[in-house]
Amino acid sequence: MNTKLRCLILDDELPGLTYLKMLCEQIPEVEVIKAFNNPKLFLDEIHSLEFDACILDIEMGEINGLQIANILNDKAIIFVTAYKEYAAEAFDLNAVDYVRKPIQRDRLKQAIDKAIQRVEKDHQKKNFVQFNSEKGKVLLFFDQINYITIADSDSRDKIVYLNDGKNLILKNISFEKLLSLLPNDMYCRINKKEIIALKIIQYFSHDEIISTILQAGTPVRFFLTDTYRTEFMKKINP
Repeated sequence: MNTKLRCLILDDELPGLTYLKMLCEQIPEVEVIKAFNNPKLFLDEIHSLEFDACILDIEMGEINGLQIANILNDKAIIFVTAYKEYAAEAFDLNAVDYVRKPIQRDRLKQAIDKAIQRVEKDHQKKNFVQFNSEKGKVLLFFDQINYITIADSDSRDKIVYLNDGKNLILKNISFEKLLSLLPNDMYCRINKKEIIALKIIQYFSHDEIISTILQAGTPVRFFLTDTYRTEFMKKINP
């Protein structure tokens, strides 16, 4: 993944939650979005949070982790539990992994790596993504997008230029978030202000990209800066 795996953590025992959060923070590929020790509060908040995966305890009183996983059927799930008897049910729910307590960092890292692979695979299967635009919710198919730039009026917004010649404004979204949603093998950030689709590249040099897009009969040119050159070269020479 070109950004960290965004995780939620849920364990109703506070010492266990604190320890699990500490382990996650020692794994560079993970970003802990929020940690919960109350399943009901977790369910109240998940719809307002953006995350890729969830690390769940199973035995949690009124609501168990298996029930919650049923609700999160589009997310990568890692179960952490002291009990072995739930393993079959967990994998029936297509869980990424089932980690027994006491949790070891290396074992958790193994589960995280599996979750990253699952999320990347799921992203590749989808051919569209939903955004908030100036006109409301919009579904953008990946093959529609030519390039994306920062909006002059507000740097928090981004302008998407489409292959039909139209453009639209995405509201309050970072380049990091955009790259986490777009297929890694189709798009690349080339400078502080632009992401381009690799399909529009016609020619390139050390610091310039000439595209197949024409404006007033002239190809649109982009600058390739030092910060992003290495990643660009990896993508065009896989």
